[in-house]
Amino acid sequence: MASKAKRSSKPQSQVKLPKKLDIGQNVDRTQNDIGAVNVTTTAPTELFSNASKFVVHNLHVDASQSYYQHEFPSTSKGPGASSSHIDSEAGWKLLLNAAAPNALYNSADRFDPPKCDEDTRVEVIQEVMDWMHDRESLQRLLCMTGAAGSGKSALQQTISERCSKEGILGSTFFLSSTDPTRNTASALIATMAYQLGSDNVELRREMGTVVAEDPLIFSKSMKTQMEKLIVAPFGYLQGNSEESELSALPYAILIDGLDECTDEERQAEVLSTINECLLKNKNMPFRIFIASRPEWAIRSALKEDGYLHQVAYHIPLSDKYDAFSDIQRVLWRRLREIGRKSSDPRARSPSWPSKQDIAVLCRAASGQFIYAATVIKFVSDKRSSPVDRLQIVLSWTPDTNQRMKPFTSLDHLYTNILLRAKEEYEASNTDGHDFLLLFRVHQLMKRAHWKWMFSATALSWLLKLEETDHEQLFWDLRSLVAIVPTTWVSASNFSTMKAVQRTSLYQKSVRSFTLLSFV
Repeated sequence: MASKAKRSSKPQSQVKLPKKLDIGQNVDRTQNDIGAVNVTTTAPTELFSNASKFVVHNLHVDASQSYYQHEFPSTSKGPGASSSHIDSEAGWKLLLNAAAPNALYNSADRFDPPKCDEDTRVEVIQEVMDWMHDRESLQRLLCMTGAAGSGKSALQQTISERCSKEGILGSTFFLSSTDPTRNTASALIATMAYQLGSDNVELRREMGTVVAEDPLIFSKSMKTQMEKLIVAPFGYLQGNSEESELSALPYAILIDGLDECTDEERQAEVLSTINECLLKNKNMPFRIFIASRPEWAIRSALKEDGYLHQVAYHIPLSDKYDAFSDIQRVLWRRLREIGRKSSDPRARSPSWPSKQDIAVLCRAASGQFIYAATVIKFVSDKRSSPVDRLQIVLSWTPDTNQRMKPFTSLDHLYTNILLRAKEEYEASNTDGHDFLLLFRVHQLMKRAHWKWMFSATALSWLLKLEETDHEQLFWDLRSLVAIVPTTWVSASNFSTMKAVQRTSLYQKSVRSFTLLSFV
């Protein structure tokens, strides 16, 4: 048999045995008490028969003619670093590129997200947190369903912050139909993996290695991604960690707005993947909280013959909890804050708003927090008195019993905000631009999924609007539309960056209204 040792062209060159030895039949790789790896093999006696002028370091030979070479793990990040470490870091960087940072609960893109006031939603928050803490419960999935504007996202945000404070938050993903980076589930698993692996070296290494070995992992099915990026790394950790370490891992996974995922089939895939990979696998430590409108995917899974009916804990938000008193508290508190900051002495009066005003608004809201939130945004406009703007809202409130028709008031509110914005725009704009045409074109272009069109500045350029025209178009729509500063990168010159503005409707219900109801 030819010698495995290489001849040296220079005297006293240092040659190490390869990590994987092909000599002999039995190879034993065990770790000794100083962290070195013992590579043991039975070799033929003629191993070094013709070799000369070489040195093998850390070699030990025992009476059984077994050869031992210590391998010390490399901690260097230079040229001598282990290839597995380098591959893992490269894979982790690819994972970061596939994640959706806008979907995190504390994302800068979601600045000042809706959340519950301290004395509101107390019962439902307590119910969710009790379920979250009960790790012995067999129902490891909680599904909260509720109508548009019922406060699901505010509850998810509040629960996320509480879980983070307690150190049990594993990952969050807030879907939004108006944000192209998080209106599909394509980045869900990568974003989950990023958050779960960020604070755990072993998980991060395992996840990075998976991606390094299969850079196309993110183009594969959601189930494949979940199995390789979440289940397998956690399985490895469970086999190589103490029980106390495992129990201390963050375990809360929150997904908000499943209905905001643009493809219903993908919504169903999210639920089935969670069921197959995380719920059926009893070794997975997670407790998963999903909030959604009761649309087809989640509704069919939760019904009596659905596959999640027995395994999921279901909170039908709109049916189980009456939000009237909570909405009353929120309206009173926020309007009083607006009044104290106003220069109008009428608004600073302790009698504003009146109890009757609040009662009218609460009846119109009919349990929908989105109505209250929209009223607050409209009244808070600093260009005019909050007293006058509140009176405008009250004049729009229909006289019918809104407890029976919860969305009539909301539609009426949206209609009047748009009509008022139209009047203000056309009164101040002398170029003859049609407000409704511009606004609807803007929203339709956003639906086209051409990412560069999501810049409001780019759309203004396309429609040949001056910058002041663009500002006027949205000035009276701030209660419905968020104006988000962002950065545009030239496709022809990647070094050219320009500050632009991107618009985003506050609620999916606003988009549905503007596209379907308002003509």
